[in-house]
Amino acid sequence: MPETPSLERAVRALPDQPGVYQYFDRHDRLLYIGKAKSLTHRVKSYWRFTPEFRPNPTLGPRITKMLHEAVRLEYLLAPTEADALILENSLIKQLKPRYNILLRDDKTYPYIYIDRSEYFPRFELTRRVVKGKNIRYFGPFPTGGRALLDALYEVFPLVQKKSGLNGGKACLFHQIGKCPAPCEEKITPREYATIVDQATQAILKRSGLIQHLSERMLHLAEQERFEEAAKLRDQIEQIEGLRIHSDTDLATTDDLDVFAIETGEKRGAVVRMFLRHGRIISTSHSFFNLSELFDLSSAYKQALLDFYTEDVPMVPRTILIADPIEESEEIAATLSRRVAHPIRLLTPRRGAKKRLTEIARTNATEILRAQPSTESIEERIAALLHLATTPTRIEVFDNSHMMGEATVGAMVVWDQGKWNKSSWRRYTLDARDEYAQMREMLTRRIAKFDQIPPPDLWLLDGGETLRQLAVNLLREARVNLDVVALAKEKLDAKAYRAKGAARDLLYTEEGILTLQPSDKRLQWCQRLRDEAHRFAITFHQNKKRRNDTRIALLEQKGIGAATVKKLLDYFGKFDAITQASEEEIISVVGKKMASKIKKSPNED
Repeated sequence: MPETPSLERAVRALPDQPGVYQYFDRHDRLLYIGKAKSLTHRVKSYWRFTPEFRPNPTLGPRITKMLHEAVRLEYLLAPTEADALILENSLIKQLKPRYNILLRDDKTYPYIYIDRSEYFPRFELTRRVVKGKNIRYFGPFPTGGRALLDALYEVFPLVQKKSGLNGGKACLFHQIGKCPAPCEEKITPREYATIVDQATQAILKRSGLIQHLSERMLHLAEQERFEEAAKLRDQIEQIEGLRIHSDTDLATTDDLDVFAIETGEKRGAVVRMFLRHGRIISTSHSFFNLSELFDLSSAYKQALLDFYTEDVPMVPRTILIADPIEESEEIAATLSRRVAHPIRLLTPRRGAKKRLTEIARTNATEILRAQPSTESIEERIAALLHLATTPTRIEVFDNSHMMGEATVGAMVVWDQGKWNKSSWRRYTLDARDEYAQMREMLTRRIAKFDQIPPPDLWLLDGGETLRQLAVNLLREARVNLDVVALAKEKLDAKAYRAKGAARDLLYTEEGILTLQPSDKRLQWCQRLRDEAHRFAITFHQNKKRRNDTRIALLEQKGIGAATVKKLLDYFGKFDAITQASEEEIISVVGKKMASKIKKSPNED
């Protein structure tokens, strides 16, 4: 039970306004973030004030456990309850409170779209709203969108290239029967519209597409063109994998999105189904780690708010969820404001819509059942290091330089059991020593937490000094995030790396861990660290090569190495030298050298 009277005073002093409240423990770690239409009414409902200040006994075990750890309360005001809901969701992703649910699926899925206001429109992919008066969207397509688009252009004689609409002569595509050649007026807009209508129906009902591709694949195989046949086979599999197959008569022609969340012993799954004109056009799913702190309503809330952003091209007016949740009306109102049309959030109890939620729930259960029963390496790492959660997303940092030249940093990302290379980042650093370089890199990453939420674990190439640096930076930002450092064992102040015996040490919050070189957990950490090192070294070498080229160009102008060093010491980067005015350069190396530096290479 809270012992600090300041918490009771803070609860009693809350204003009767919308906002977000935050509970902290005695170590100033963020425990929980919540939102309220009225801060004073909502937060006071957690407590009983007589005969003593204590948690409300009617609360669930998750919130009760949190309140027993809480010693401090802070709040932020918001203009409306809808604004508070958005702020709450944003802060949860940025700060990772211990008792809030954190799902990791904030991807934007592609849609196929067509602008029917054009005379000869083309089908294209987009992840954002496209401006236009007569845009029609199909999707979303979590996987297989590109394969479906390619299949349309394979089966139907559509305009293959935008440039073909600018006039000129018919191209090779027309000669092989894949383009109607509007550039030579060989087809009218009305005739072309008929082809577009057929292609549109093929997106919704894809059996004809799959049949055509299958026949083409068999024809190629008979000609022993096996590589081309294999590509078509993969394309067919991607298109078939877009939907959940069900023999149930859906008995609806509506546009609907369906969400279902199921949990197992260690993991949970979110399944999404997307119906357009009564057909399941695509599905997606994602996993999240489970703990005793799980709350179903919070999980649904985050899944919905994360998926439906302002940029989503097409959102149906009705969203079905498999379970009733708290704050459903507030969530629906927030989504309505985001997408600029009314949204209904329903949990059906009978009929066709109920069957849809059951299909989604059944598939969520099956997806969880199909997961490997053996303990993953991430779970073994979490147990070894006593982490707050199993790390599904890990960011690994390293930096590289040579005698202070071409100083760079790198971040690689391990996500859901594989490398997520689209999230990798390279940093050009200004700091001179390793400690300051790591500070610069981590500070820049923390500054992006509002755009790219923090991971579950940071792994640093270094020892306790760098680990503690990261911990302090995160504490200043009030972000809950586990940090581990991995460094080579040192003997006589030298890193020890005997052949076949990599004695690396793991620096954790609880101290130093020494594992045998053959330990799979250590090897996994080394693999992540080594990939970050490789990524940093490659960037450093490329940067060093560019710098050497620039030095050579300066030397051609008669600028010596000492002058180049003086310029770099002052300006820091070659780009800064190039952009500096002649007066600035004169102040560093004098008028004669400045004239040579600013002189064009083509001048005599």
